Amino acid sequence: MTCQARTFPGTAYDLGYHGGWCPKYARQVRKHIRADDPDGQGRWSFSSQQATLRRLDKAFKAFFARLRAERTPGFPRFKGRGRFDTVEWPKDGDGCRWNSQPGHPTATFVCLQGIGHVRVHQHRRVLGTVKTISVKREGSRWFVALSCDDVPAAALPATDAVAGIDMGVASLATTSDGDHIGNQRHLAASADRLAAAQRDLTRKKRGSSRRRKAVARVAALHAKVRRQRLDSAHKAALALVRDYGVIAHEALNVAGMTRRAAPRPDGEGGYLPNGAAAKSGLNRSILDAGWGVFLTILAHKAESAGRELIAVSPANTSRTCSRCGHCARENRLTQAGFRCTACGHEAHADVNAAINILRAGLALRDAAQAA
Repeated sequence: MTCQARTFPGTAYDLGYHGGWCPKYARQVRKHIRADDPDGQGRWSFSSQQATLRRLDKAFKAFFARLRAERTPGFPRFKGRGRFDTVEWPKDGDGCRWNSQPGHPTATFVCLQGIGHVRVHQHRRVLGTVKTISVKREGSRWFVALSCDDVPAAALPATDAVAGIDMGVASLATTSDGDHIGNQRHLAASADRLAAAQRDLTRKKRGSSRRRKAVARVAALHAKVRRQRLDSAHKAALALVRDYGVIAHEALNVAGMTRRAAPRPDGEGGYLPNGAAAKSGLNRSILDAGWGVFLTILAHKAESAGRELIAVSPANTSRTCSRCGHCARENRLTQAGFRCTACGHEAHADVNAAINILRAGLALRDAAQAA
């Protein structure tokens, strides 16, 4: 598929997008634009602009790939200055320099081409060699994100303790030892303030300064919930990594689990009940718990600490008896109650599932070692 070609006035360079990167013309066009606009485009980093165009290329490649696969294409959305929140420099020293004033006794600075030295509140020591630098805007806050090479691993003392963890909504995670990690429900705790802020936003006129302030208030509340969720996930993951040498968890497809309920046509132009209201409430609880965030952070911390993390299929882990292996839907009495209909074994449902997850994880590890 070919999009309509565009040319800049006074140039012979074709900027038509043909489903792939056009390096033959793109570099010349960028140089021409920068030369004609020295106080605008020319003052910014050439490498940073290249990184932005690579992101555009990636978005369009994914778009054309979806077209070829006959999926819903989802045309890439234009990002104006209100939506474009991240700028990347692919190499430290090329348009951007981290710790640009190393001799300063108390503060850290980052030097950005076209802007100058900007003070950074460094919250932890940077390890390894800085590779790429990104500046990100979140509401009214600005952050510098660094990716580093040759970062030393912070291995923890070895331990033979093993655990399986079952993800849940009542508790964020339950271990096979019977410990429950609480679900803080940060979004639910801020629901009233968010609802009030969003109602206030709907009453504001589009384009007005008051609406911009109302948008900033809503964004600030969502950002706070996100930071709280990240903080809880980091603390919970660190506690598990410190206590256990092998951790088995469910390989959850969170995106699929939280997909909206599919409509059920009745064949007469209407629709049958599909439980969408109940499904949306469950989806909100799962997303508020932050399963995906927690498992991602757990994987990173386990790798850094030298721990072994094993993902197992979650199928029937909550219906199988951890004592006799009998699997039946009737074994799960309630959200927290488990009673095996074959042997009568009773346990907390999440603890029973965590034991099954641990057993499956150890079996996978033994099979991999034997292969």
